[in-house]
Amino acid sequence: MTDDEILHGIRAVVHRHLDPEAHVEPGTLLVEDLGLDSLGLLTLVVEVEDRFRICLAEGDETGVVTVADLVRLLRRRGA
Repeated sequence: MTDDEILHGIRAVVHRHLDPEAHVEPGTLLVEDLGLDSLGLLTLVVEVEDRFRICLAEGDETGVVTVADLVRLLRRRGA
């Protein structure tokens, strides 16, 4: 799966489950720009795991600040 395909999947998750009006680009900050709180981040993780059929491990979130960071994490995990 390419980075663009992963980004498209993240956009779909955000628009369907968090904010249909959100502008989701690689440089978008998950907390500051998307306004995700702990529940929003948990929703994002669960829905991303479901969409890409992967399981993120505890600690994977370390260093994930932007959508681009999330794309890299998902690629590493086999998305």
